[in-house]
Amino acid sequence: MVEFRLLGTIEARVDGEPVELGPARQRAVLAALLADANHLVPVDRLIDRVWADHPPLRARESLHSYLSRLRHSPAGAGLEIRRLPGGYLPRVDPDAVDLHRFRRLVAEAREAEDDEAEALFERALALWRGDALADLDTPWAGDLRRALRAEQWSARLDHTDVRLRRGRHAELLADLTAWTREHPLDERLAGQVLLARYRSGRQAEALEHFEQLRHRLAEELGADPSPPLRELHQRILRGDPELTGAAPDTGAVPDRFPAAPPSFIGREDELAALTRDADEGPVVQISALAGAGGVGKTWLVLHWAAAHRDRFPDGRLFADLHGFSSASAPLEPSVVVRGFLGALGVAPGRIPSDPEARTALYRKLVDGKRMLVVLDNAADADQVIPLLPGSATCTTVVTSRRHLAPLITRHGARHLQLDILSHGEARALLTGRLGPARLAAEPDAVEELIGLCGRYPLALAIVGRHAQTRPRIPLAEFATELRDTGLDAFDHEDPTVSLPAVLSWSLRALTSEQRTVFALLGTAPGPDIGLPAAAALAGSSPQRTAKVLTTLEEVSLLSRRPGGRFTMHDLIRDYAAVTAEQELRPAEREAALRRVLDCYLHTSHAADHHLDPHRQAVPLAEPAPGAGPHPLRDDSAALDWFDSEHANLLAAQHAAAAAGWHDVVWQLAWGLHTFQNRRGMLPDRLAVWRTALDSTAHLADPVATCRAHRLLADVQANLGRHDEAVEHLQEAVSLAGRTDERDEQGLAQHGLSWVWQLRGDDRRALDHATRALALFRTLGKPVWEARELNQVGWLAAQVGDHETARSHCEAALALHRRHGDAHAEADTLDSLGYIESRSGHHEPAVEYFRRALTLYRDRGNTFQVADTLDRLGGPLAALGRPDQARTAWREALELYRQQDRPRDADRVRRQLGAMDGEHAAARVPAGH
Repeated sequence: MVEFRLLGTIEARVDGEPVELGPARQRAVLAALLADANHLVPVDRLIDRVWADHPPLRARESLHSYLSRLRHSPAGAGLEIRRLPGGYLPRVDPDAVDLHRFRRLVAEAREAEDDEAEALFERALALWRGDALADLDTPWAGDLRRALRAEQWSARLDHTDVRLRRGRHAELLADLTAWTREHPLDERLAGQVLLARYRSGRQAEALEHFEQLRHRLAEELGADPSPPLRELHQRILRGDPELTGAAPDTGAVPDRFPAAPPSFIGREDELAALTRDADEGPVVQISALAGAGGVGKTWLVLHWAAAHRDRFPDGRLFADLHGFSSASAPLEPSVVVRGFLGALGVAPGRIPSDPEARTALYRKLVDGKRMLVVLDNAADADQVIPLLPGSATCTTVVTSRRHLAPLITRHGARHLQLDILSHGEARALLTGRLGPARLAAEPDAVEELIGLCGRYPLALAIVGRHAQTRPRIPLAEFATELRDTGLDAFDHEDPTVSLPAVLSWSLRALTSEQRTVFALLGTAPGPDIGLPAAAALAGSSPQRTAKVLTTLEEVSLLSRRPGGRFTMHDLIRDYAAVTAEQELRPAEREAALRRVLDCYLHTSHAADHHLDPHRQAVPLAEPAPGAGPHPLRDDSAALDWFDSEHANLLAAQHAAAAAGWHDVVWQLAWGLHTFQNRRGMLPDRLAVWRTALDSTAHLADPVATCRAHRLLADVQANLGRHDEAVEHLQEAVSLAGRTDERDEQGLAQHGLSWVWQLRGDDRRALDHATRALALFRTLGKPVWEARELNQVGWLAAQVGDHETARSHCEAALALHRRHGDAHAEADTLDSLGYIESRSGHHEPAVEYFRRALTLYRDRGNTFQVADTLDRLGGPLAALGRPDQARTAWREALELYRQQDRPRDADRVRRQLGAMDGEHAAARVPAGH
């Protein structure tokens, strides 16, 4: 076991034995790190602490050398020194450092009952061996030494208060007298001397001590004793029995409440809901959205309480329960009740030692009174329930990052969820901090700051503070800093105004497994995640992962959305990613990413097969254990899955590319193809296949490269980039020829047919389609043969050979139906509709088009729906059904706009305009 000592000379002990810490500078480096244990210490701050104004020319190299020696010294076994961007993070058990153990013990003592508190104070004060950092002579050490001396003195006085409450006044007199010689003007100490002498039956000496202090204050400071000390003097003069533990007068109105925030923005709906809930019942609960320490729960309650103070004539009680804070642990309910009883006028000596008796007395004193009790920052329902007044006349408001379900189910609490600010509220917050003129001068920077802060109240307040204290710095510079540094821009030495620190307190209540899953969620690709992908990421079962996600939701680190989707606020996600980097090994993060990518990859291929069961399958490597495909019932479920996961699949492809997993990159593109094609997602398809083609260059797989060229060409053709499409297809034909991949040759010929058709050269297109048909027939692929029969038939119609067109398409239709290829059947019905329309047979054309539309709509192919609606309008207009034609063309126009197909949209717009013009001309009376 390693111990570090700063409260005296700087020492380290291993298993009780002292170890060598090296020269004075090296010990100074150790002390400078340990003083901020488990917090990032910037390099410049370390240098300043060790060398002050006279650092050596190569201070950073010297610092690195000292740190290296410390890491490899015997003391290094108890201290991990991590190098992070901006500084060093000393990771150490706080109890292994006497300074932090002292502070913990003092904090616990101040919240404990007197018998326990006395022992805790004694343990804390026993850690001191003299002046802190006694062998270190630097300005920083001197400042810290003075501050710690003040902390020690404050703890000693607190300890004395406890001992006085426990009746140890006689044994204290000698120490108090000695301390008075060292601190002759300390009025708190003087009050303890007065009380100890009075309780020891030495009233005259107590009064004499007061007079001596009064004269000395007047002579040396020109001041009178403080009001509390004067009041104690008067109580001694009149022999107040309460000074010796007599029963108190409990008629006082307690008002232990922090001040309301000086400026408060918005939250009108939440304030109204809080008022409504307070009218309807005694218990109200507020919890924060998405984990959010710093979302403004406490400010909301304090503002509301100040505005409705007249509703509580019998008093108000407030307690910060430290459920999520920098305190070492959440407060015990019995400690809080003790404080409430003190506020209600119960003398310390009259407070029951038994917790249940203490709670009973508290509830008896508030029974029937119109009071407000605010229990802020609760850890869980068990901490809150003993503090509920139990009286219908009292209103209790509880804030927590947890949902506190038992309060809702067992005590009738109303749940009020607090969200991030609206855009208007976020802007109003910055206006209140910086003034309207400064915001008006840089409107673009203001919008960017609001976006980068995610409308998160604490983040906006931190940015507002930075800008307010630097009025000459343009807001655009702060926006740039946020973009460049991310979450670090919201950090601060004071944990109460540091967003990373506030968020870190939420992690204390988590198990190791929950903390790991939280961290991994920050690394998951995409804006949200579903349970199957989260389970793959965690490497756990869906059932176990669901429980972890529920816990993260309950502590507000995660939000659940409809459809079983889970999201994080952007800043919480950034914090999770930082946590992953600091706490998880690179191999762990890489394995988790591979698992979730495998889940997306294999599910996308299974879903693609549902959408087009006749499409050629691509062999995939076995997925990591637990990362296989999520089961999907049918093509409708597959479409729903793609709709939910599309953004995540795009992000997954980027993550795979960044990791150098090039096989996954192009295989994800393959899995996305049918869905994106049917949804008309041309820009996304273009980006996906460009990335895929780049990745295939790293693979020894010419077939993958051939496919990437071919499918990228298909997107280019649809975007009107015909030259690029032809180049890619010719490269695909060449690759397929060199590797004797006849199926790829046929598919590339089909692609060339499509491009030449779009370029207006139907005869050349027909030639390529005929070559493709011949290849598919030799391969014995009837489904592909049927699809190419349709293509030949379509192109024959384009060149006016309607009989050839009809015979090929009818043959295609029969093959499609024989092999159950419903989607290709829709394509052929569309072709037959076009053939009949061109032949002047408008009624059968309309029937074919409508049957095609039914099949396209059933399969979610909005891309082809748009084209078929476009073609349907012509025969409808020719049949004298203008209203039906307009309906078809207007729907086609809207789809073309959504699919970013401007040429098609312009053509349909002209068709509608021409029809409206003809209609208007027909209504003009003769002679005009």
